[in-house]
Amino acid sequence: MSSPVSPSSGSAKGSDWQDLRPRLISALVLIIVAATAIGAGGVIYGGLIILTMCGLASELAGLFGLSTRSWRGVLYLAWALCAGIVAYAGRWTQLVAFPMSAFIFGPALWCGNAIIVAAGASLLWLRLGVDTGIWSVVFVIALVVASDSSAYLVGRLVGGPKLAPSISPGKTRSGAVGGLAGAMLAGMLLAWMSNKNGDLPLSSVLLRSAGWAVLLGVVAQTGDLIESAVKRRRGVKDSGTLLPGHGGLLDRFDALLAVAPLAALLSLAAQQGAGFWTVGVGDILAALMRMMGR
Repeated sequence: MSSPVSPSSGSAKGSDWQDLRPRLISALVLIIVAATAIGAGGVIYGGLIILTMCGLASELAGLFGLSTRSWRGVLYLAWALCAGIVAYAGRWTQLVAFPMSAFIFGPALWCGNAIIVAAGASLLWLRLGVDTGIWSVVFVIALVVASDSSAYLVGRLVGGPKLAPSISPGKTRSGAVGGLAGAMLAGMLLAWMSNKNGDLPLSSVLLRSAGWAVLLGVVAQTGDLIESAVKRRRGVKDSGTLLPGHGGLLDRFDALLAVAPLAALLSLAAQQGAGFWTVGVGDILAALMRMMGR
């Protein structure tokens, strides 16, 4: 998920700011739509996630030359649509059939389908399958936005050496560090806000949330770089044109696609009623023991 104000978080100091207004307007619209759906939950939230999965699949197909007007293109969209419906219905054991069978579309689209299905199902699980539903989704989104926004601002104000010039020339090392700091602060703030009646000591919650936020921030930046590498290899600047000032859905949600599955996995180890950001080493070991039937 790129920064609300730039598709290239952590870009060099002195770059022009003329694109700021359309990006902020588009970001505001996205925030309103997302907040409404997250708050409503149920079919409204599920419908938004499933539609987004289809939109991501459409853009990915376009990146690799598969027309969504062809029968294979329609089938590829149907794969994402059906996977989203199955995940919304809570049929988790059947869900794996979709990414496993998507090999018929070739390696690149197969991998893309697996990422889209994993991320979409994770976001559905985080909102509809855990006790801390709204907080879980807000935590993930706020962390990604804070990471990318901080990277963007610090990178523009400080500048310095490039992070990965061969992949994304605009990103800087200072921006990457700023992004991790922003993710950590956002994680701690959300953890504090959601822990008013928590069972764990606040100090423990803040420490754990800071650690997970930094890790998720690294994952978010990695997802952003991977999407940039794919676009560079395919010779395109943006994955689509759906979002004015931002590009496409893949440009906007690249980091979120990487972060959501890890957050969902962590939630499996969380104590009842607790958010995934409160998970400790003991919780992970206990969850592994349960999985092994001990």
